[in-house]
Amino acid sequence: MHYQPILSFLTAIMAMIFTSCGDEDNPNPPVQEPFIEIAENLLTEGLNYTKEASTKQISVRSNTELSVSTDQPQWCTATLDKPNDAGYSVINVEVKANDSGSERKAAVEIKGGNISRIINVIQTTKSTDTPDEPVKPDTPEIPAGEAVLFAQSMGMGWNLGNQMDAFNNNVAEETAWGNGKATQAVFDKLASSGIQTVRIPVTWLGHIGDAPEYTIDAQWLNRVAELVGYAEKAGLKAIINIHHDGADGAHWLDIKGAANDKAINDRVKAQIAAMWTQIAEKFRDKGEFLIFESLNEIHDGGWGWGDNRKDGGKQYRTLNEWNQTFVDAVRATGGSNTTRYLGVPSYCTNPDLAITSFVLPKDPTPNRLMVSVHYYAPTEFSLEDKFSEWGHTGAPGKKANYGDEDAIKDTFSKLKNKFINKGIPVYIGETGCVHRSSARAESFRKYYLEYVCKAAREYGMPAIYWDNGSADAGKECSGLLDHATGEYLNNGEEIIRIMVKAATSTDPDYTLSTVYNSAP
Repeated sequence: MHYQPILSFLTAIMAMIFTSCGDEDNPNPPVQEPFIEIAENLLTEGLNYTKEASTKQISVRSNTELSVSTDQPQWCTATLDKPNDAGYSVINVEVKANDSGSERKAAVEIKGGNISRIINVIQTTKSTDTPDEPVKPDTPEIPAGEAVLFAQSMGMGWNLGNQMDAFNNNVAEETAWGNGKATQAVFDKLASSGIQTVRIPVTWLGHIGDAPEYTIDAQWLNRVAELVGYAEKAGLKAIINIHHDGADGAHWLDIKGAANDKAINDRVKAQIAAMWTQIAEKFRDKGEFLIFESLNEIHDGGWGWGDNRKDGGKQYRTLNEWNQTFVDAVRATGGSNTTRYLGVPSYCTNPDLAITSFVLPKDPTPNRLMVSVHYYAPTEFSLEDKFSEWGHTGAPGKKANYGDEDAIKDTFSKLKNKFINKGIPVYIGETGCVHRSSARAESFRKYYLEYVCKAAREYGMPAIYWDNGSADAGKECSGLLDHATGEYLNNGEEIIRIMVKAATSTDPDYTLSTVYNSAP
């Protein structure tokens, strides 16, 4: 997913703000419309408290000065911390003990400029000392169509991250970001550990000739083929793609430019067609174990929160065109590519945008397309290590206020209803959580990964863990195995065992409910 140095979501936002403001060379910089960003589930579901006095935190981002108030200050108060450099502030919503004998409600109003956001607060008379009924697992029936069953057969997956997708100075190079050359040993170790699918992200920068042929360097393509061969020999399914050639619009896959200029869009589509024709012809005779994925996290630099939110859908429609170009190019090469399973991503591989903006390409071969999304929510916990705890047992102040267990089930349920119920498979091409240095924080990491992988199975989607080979702890450190030797890093063996169990176990006594009730 992310390359070194990593351009995090917050950094991207900062860059956008600083670029649009304070440009000394522009005497009339564009005026930004005021905005207030809050997790959508807080606006729809509010904050819920038991009878005890407690405090919950809300993360909010804005480009204007904020104020906060409540309509029940005698028992519910809200205070606002100063914003950080990225424009994020924390609102502390505190309630007193509820001795009234009945449920009570309040409203927290967040104001900035001419914008107002309301978050409802509900405090019950139920005590935290009263045992909760176990959360019942949401195990909806999964359609038994051929394509959906194929996706389920992908089991638990693993990404060979920061490897063939690594690059420096616009030239992709396998060891550019610190990993040794991958060997058969790592693929064999994965297969023996229960992993069933390996995603091999590939950046092609620096290995592409000029238009109109866009000839791919044979040595680079042969190395990709060698890795695919490792997976085949180990009995694994494999996914290859076009990865960092423009995930943020920085290179030839310029989504913003293409959305606003037909000439750019035509040029990009010609290159997509030329490259996928060559890749597909290289693997024309490979069996069904090999999956092609058109592109990775395509966005304009805003990680799904850029101009795509205000351009009337132009970028979404452009990506849909690119996915169609990919399907057409692959199918035209014939052989096994006529029926090969193909993965097509939503904008930025964002699950919510898959639900609202994605259009499945037309395919002459029915039931052979799969929707690719990524799931890292909340990124402040899973990728950035800003918070050390997660979920319903995490301590206030140590966990993000969005992306909890209910949010996972809600997102996966929507994906199931939108696609899987119609026989269209969905796979989570990337998910993960970085290694922690303390035992308690690591216990929440393990719980998060187990819950995500178990929930993905419940809703009929395979999940693929992002391993960048880093053995350190903290932000962006997600290594489980040494990519060259196949030896485990840190507690990588335990992490894989947990995820494989969650993604593949058929034990009727092992449910999403039992995972939930085993939280730290």
